[in-house]
This record gives sequence, C-alpha cells and structure tokens, in this order.
Amino acid sequence: MDARVSDLFGSGNGHGSGSQGLSSGVRPANGHGAAHQKKAGAKSNKKPKARFSRNFKPSNNTPYLPPEAEEGNIEYKLKLVNPTQYRFEHLATQMKWRLQEGRGEAVYQIGVEDNGMLVGLSEEDMRTSLRTLHKLAEKVGADITVLTEREVDYDSDVPRKIAEVLIRKVPDDQQFLDLRVAVLGNVDSGKSTLLGVLTQGELDNGRGRARLNLFRHLHEIQTGRTSSISFEILGFSSKGEVVNYSESRTAEEICESASKMITFIDLAGHHKYLKTTIFGLTSYCPDFAMLVVSANTGIAGTTREHLGLAMALKVPIFIVISKVDLCTRATVERTVRQLERVLKQPGCNKVPMVVDSTDDAVTAAQQFAQSPNITPIFTVSSVSGESLDLLKVFFNIIPPLSNSKEQEELMQQLTEFQVDEIYTVPEVGTVVGGTLYSGICREGDHLVVGPTDAGKFHKLTIGSIQRNRSACRVLRAGQAATLALGNFDRSLLRKGMVMVSPEMDPTICWMFEAEIVLLFHAKTFHKGFQVTVHIGNVRQTATVEAVYDKEELRTGEKAAVLFKFIKHPEYLKVGAKVLFREGVTKGIGHVTKLKPIGQYGPSQSEDDEA
Repeated sequence: MDARVSDLFGSGNGHGSGSQGLSSGVRPANGHGAAHQKKAGAKSNKKPKARFSRNFKPSNNTPYLPPEAEEGNIEYKLKLVNPTQYRFEHLATQMKWRLQEGRGEAVYQIGVEDNGMLVGLSEEDMRTSLRTLHKLAEKVGADITVLTEREVDYDSDVPRKIAEVLIRKVPDDQQFLDLRVAVLGNVDSGKSTLLGVLTQGELDNGRGRARLNLFRHLHEIQTGRTSSISFEILGFSSKGEVVNYSESRTAEEICESASKMITFIDLAGHHKYLKTTIFGLTSYCPDFAMLVVSANTGIAGTTREHLGLAMALKVPIFIVISKVDLCTRATVERTVRQLERVLKQPGCNKVPMVVDSTDDAVTAAQQFAQSPNITPIFTVSSVSGESLDLLKVFFNIIPPLSNSKEQEELMQQLTEFQVDEIYTVPEVGTVVGGTLYSGICREGDHLVVGPTDAGKFHKLTIGSIQRNRSACRVLRAGQAATLALGNFDRSLLRKGMVMVSPEMDPTICWMFEAEIVLLFHAKTFHKGFQVTVHIGNVRQTATVEAVYDKEELRTGEKAAVLFKFIKHPEYLKVGAKVLFREGVTKGIGHVTKLKPIGQYGPSQSEDDEA
C-alpha cells in the first residue's frame, strides 16, 4: 500500500498532484517536454541549454502534473505576458468555458505546459501573468485568489516559480455554488461543536457552548446529543474569504455575499438514532461526508458503521480528528495510525492523506474530487482552533462532483421534488423541505404530490421558495429548499412522497425486486423476513416475498430478492440504491425491477371537483 501512496502523490513533486498512472509514461514524454521547453526558454532567456541540459534527464523526479484535460475546470498556462487584443478575447472565452465546467469555479496553473511539465516562470513574468489573469477575471465577472506559489527545483541561476490560482465567479441572483456535506461520527466525537465553531466563527469554551445554536430540541441541549437532522451553512466569497455568522447577522446576508456555500447536514452519532442518520445520508444526497473521530477515544462506537454506510452509498469521505487539545501528540499519532490501518483494509481500499499544511489542503481538495480512493485526514481542535484554517482552505477549494453538462441535462427533465420534511408555519401554512432531483421549480408552478395510501396523486400549487433560509425565485435540479404550499392539508403529506410535474407518469409500486448483498446477519435471511428499507427519501418496513434461486441467505452472500411494502405503495426508480436494516441485520443493493400497481395520474375525485 505504501508503494501505492508514493505513486499517487509523486516523489519529486512538492505539489503531490494526482500523478497516478503517469509515472510509467514519464520517460517518453520527457524528451518531448524538454524540446518543448527549450523553445519556451529560448524566448525568455538567452542561455536555455545550460539550464535545461541538467534538468531534463529522464528520471522519476522530474516534476509534472497529469496532462491538461479538454473537459473540466483546470487550465494550464505557461505564461500570459502582454497578449494581443484578439488573444485576450480568446483567453476570456476560454475562462468562461472553464468556469462553466466547474459551475462557477476554475483552477489555473501558471508556469505549466499543456502536457503537465512544470517549467516555471521568472518573478517578473509571473507578476505580469497574474496581472493579465486579473484583467481576464474582471472581464468575465470573477475574482482571483492565488492558492499556492512555489519554486520549481531547477539548478538555474534565476529562481523559477509556478502558481496555482482559484478563479470564482461573483454571484448573481442566488446562483452560488452549493455543496452538501454530511457530518458523521460516534456520539461525543465533537461533530456539532466543530460545526458551531466553523459556522459561528467563535471557538468553543471546552464545555459545548459552540454547539448550542445547532440544537433543535430541549432534550438535545440537556444531554448534548443530536437526535434530529439540522442544517448549518458556511459561505465563501468570490475572493475565497470565509462568510459566516461572525460578520453576518442572518442566513440571508451570508447567501448575498457568498459565491460558494457549504451546507452541513449534522447527523446523529448515537446508535439509538441510526435510522435518522441513514435517512439523512440517503434522502439529502450529500456530495461528501465528513467523518469526525475524537482523538482521545479513536475508532469507537458507531464510527466503523458510519464509515461503512458512507462507502455503501458511494459518498466520498474525508476524516477530521477532533479534540487534539485534550491529548498528547503521541495519542493523536496513534489515532491517525489506527484510522490509516482501517482505511487500507481490503474492504475500504482507501489511500489516507494526512493534511499538515496549506499546500497539503489545496492538493487534498483537488485529489479528493478526482479520485474517490483518496481520504484526507485533518487533525483539529474546536477549543484552541488548531488547523481549522486548513479545513476552511479545503472547503473553499473543493470542487463540485457533477459538471455543468450533467446539471443542464437534469434541469431539462420534468420536475421531481422529494419530500423529506413537513412543517406547519404560522401565517404561511404547510411547508415542505427536500431536494429537487430534476427539472426547474418556480413560484406558482402547478405540481402533483403522492402517492397516497391508495396510490393517488393530489394537485397543489407552489407558493414561495426558500433556500438556506432566504427567498429564492427559481429552484434548479440538485438544490435543496423549502416550498410553501399555502393551505394545502398537511395530513395528506408524509415523508417519502414526491412532488412531480403533472405530465410525468410516475411508477407506483407495492412490490419491487432488488439485487442485494447481505452485509451482516445473525442467522439466515429467508422468505417472510421483515426489514426496514431505505431507498432515497423512502423509509418503510418491507417483507421479503421471495429469495430467487436460493432458500436462504447468509452473511456476505448475494441474491435477487422480491420485497413488498407493508403500509403504503411508494414511488421508486430502477437503479436506485437500497439499504435495509433490522436489528443487527444489514444489507445493501439496488432496485432491478418494479411491479407497478397501475398508472395513476392526478386523483379522479379532484379532477371532478375542478
């Protein structure tokens, strides 16, 4: 595994950038890169041979990055010195494309050839290139932040630098980039306190003051244990500065000044509330999961279970070791080693990456989004504030998982909103919270909601929309929000329903088939067994009606199984992930076939009334 780590993070490259799969191709590329760079060097300096003859010997220590990709939001530029007007326009168009690919964010590597060779620039050329980049960003309505600037190890007289620059679009009309991070970890590992410190901007006093604003119930304040799902927001401005409640009074102010939002989904750590934690992971579709581990207790309680859940649902995970102020350095090291051992096990196959500096945090953010195997590990303290700035750098740079093309495709489909929460708000009426899976939703849209116990759908009209506690006119696919439904009868709604466009013909079913793997079971799993099934925002008890080609299942075995819901029919899709549990029994899989109970449009009775 150690060999894999060194392969992944390069050896002579201080950047540690994603060089997997490239070490074998370095040698042939070197000669070509050297020739390419002699041209570049000849333009900028009179004595290119003396400089490059010693540096470009074929060796594994030659610094390089992966070759530039056509798609994606990362652009390599050797230098940007005094471009002509025509070239400037071309560069601006290119920047717009990269920003669009990254949904409002792009990363420029200055001093790097298109094939990934780290050439570097002199101090003067670097300053001029950054000035040009600033002008380009102004033209397309964006801000730039220099993430890292460092020297390339050449034996030349003049030091040569490369720079990594984050370009972020200035937000307009609530079009900020929104990433959802689920917060997992054992009870008392410091999840809520860490979120309180990040979002309120004030350190904890060591007795849980920072978490008080996150709790939703009196018993949570009394016991200090989260039992429900709460949401907290952390914003970043277009210049990469943190925007939280320390400067802003309300969530609305944070939304106005932020161009990137991290929405934290604070989940419960206690085993008693496991169903709530699973519901948060399946229904809110987090982009990433943050596993919080206490430095003084290490891997304990539900930590392994939460790690397993995130991996079963294929949510990329990173780890934060909290409470380092309570322990000696040796204890923290022991916890890190314990985590590394678990992550490297055959079931996990992860590559741990301990983050100790700002450079590490920048690299970790980019690597983490590109390769699901890489697991950054942070060691922080919510009381002393140690390494919290590294965590903020990581959140600032981490790119979205889906690109703009996937987002556009989802937005062109028919509207589908999954109902996760239902409230009654005085003077507003019934309000539902959830995630828009596909399409676009506007105020005043007419949708249908269901399925009811009879498999019917009811008509309704969207009143107002709120995202992150501030008003919003248009909701786009992938965004979470609350929708006001006016005087719609709350008793007709339940968690797990969907609000869809009237043109859609949703498949409603009592029974469905799934390919499953039994992760753990005390005895045998057979026909007639009852389990709680989680599929997206659907959470219901189902009976095993049939196990195909087998009489019974034991731990670790796979099979096709027919399930039947016991309370009411549900709206499902083929391919959706299935997670089921009952006591210590656990299993995962995916839906392979639906058994629809008939095609239902809006309920007949309502059509007659209309």
